[in-house]
Amino acid sequence: MTMRRLLAALPLFPLTLLLGASAPGPDANTPPSPAAPSDAQALAQSVTALGTDAGPVGARALVEKVESEQMAPDSGTAGEAVAATPAEDARPVDARALAEALASKDAAALEPGMVPPKPVPSREKAPPFAKLQGLPRAQDLVARAKLEGNKLVVKGGKSAPDQVLTIDPGLQASLTKIMQNYQVPYGAAVVLEPSTGRVLAMAEHSEAKPELRGLPIRAVYPAASIFKIVTGSALMEAGVSPDTEACFHGGKRRLNERQLEDTERDGACYSLALAMGKSANVIFAKMTSKHLSADALKRMAARLRFNREIPFAQPLDVSLAYIPEDGFALANTGAGFGDVYLSPLHGALLAAVAANEGRWVDPVLVEPEPFMPLPEPEPVLTPTAAHALTRMLEETVTHGTARGVFRERGFQVKDAVGKTGTLADREPFRDYSWFVGFAPKDNPRFAVAALIVNDPKWRIRGSYLGREALRLALERIPAPVEVTAPAGAAGKH
Repeated sequence: MTMRRLLAALPLFPLTLLLGASAPGPDANTPPSPAAPSDAQALAQSVTALGTDAGPVGARALVEKVESEQMAPDSGTAGEAVAATPAEDARPVDARALAEALASKDAAALEPGMVPPKPVPSREKAPPFAKLQGLPRAQDLVARAKLEGNKLVVKGGKSAPDQVLTIDPGLQASLTKIMQNYQVPYGAAVVLEPSTGRVLAMAEHSEAKPELRGLPIRAVYPAASIFKIVTGSALMEAGVSPDTEACFHGGKRRLNERQLEDTERDGACYSLALAMGKSANVIFAKMTSKHLSADALKRMAARLRFNREIPFAQPLDVSLAYIPEDGFALANTGAGFGDVYLSPLHGALLAAVAANEGRWVDPVLVEPEPFMPLPEPEPVLTPTAAHALTRMLEETVTHGTARGVFRERGFQVKDAVGKTGTLADREPFRDYSWFVGFAPKDNPRFAVAALIVNDPKWRIRGSYLGREALRLALERIPAPVEVTAPAGAAGKH
């Protein structure tokens, strides 16, 4: 039955264009006839061919869905047992949106990231963290690197050169030690230079599974309120100012549809900027509902590299985002409660966009040769929007959810900005705790992401680790010396 619903959901006219069919479809008032296995195979083969020729990012995902549904048994009659399939634990590909997009425009013009490259897991039914796998040593450059002087070097083979990593060994060791001392069940911290993308630390530790590697590059963690960076950017592009206010009540841990309505129960009012700092879920849900379409949120997420591969020297998971088409589900996702997953490295890169005045810079782990040009940054936000986003992120540290940890005596980080995020799985309990940010605000030198997956009893959270990542980076790595000509040399040649 699920297979039939998938095929019936495809609009006939766009599907005809998509598959090149010429036969008329059934009458609109006639219930769809059962889809035979040959129909599903034909759909899969047609979309596979289209994906091979034109390369739309969602084609292979639709094929995977069709194939998985083919293998799932039909619902049967009452009293019959129905076997669960992996497909039931994942969000289906939005087949309607894919068909319409491919039919209405040239496939080459389809913006990368608009369709997830594979089915997005349901956080409630099948949290991907449960299937977390370690990074093989052959692909783990950091684990294979040896200390030579003050550099980490991966030795090459007979025909391969040595690879000098951008990692700062002292900073890496300090952050790893913090996580070890606090016995975090799972933790990762990333530090990078926003302007160059050079990764200065990719520290990790797991007290639960000490042999586990690759935590900074896995995208199995719910993005939670870190996704408010995407929503906030889309809202500003839609014309919403950081000073725009909305009133609300409730919504600290979960939302309901009634909270999207303006009522007399709304006892507090925040600006969008303060809502970012205090992570006010209802305000982000309300503003998403009022000002954003699914297309607008999808495009901003795609620009910020969700549902897209990010080039890196070792395997990096794609951060998946399922954006519902409308209604409460869309508002819920805009507030950070959706099926959206993020890697810590990607989290640091999100912070770096605001630090770079709206430009995306790919991460770098291996020092490039002197003659190799660095990739050109890609503008993804306007400088004005990036400055406004920075202002909103500053609220987190000055008046919001990270105010306490950043005001701790002797551990302050001057002019830091950032965003926290917290979300928990129930069975088994896992508390995902995030911080992403950068410092200093007006002259950004380091962008960071910190993630800790805690048990019910915890010692530190992501905001503490993120603060320490910024503080230690600023202390350990001196600012570059600016070379200027002597004042008396002005006008001389």
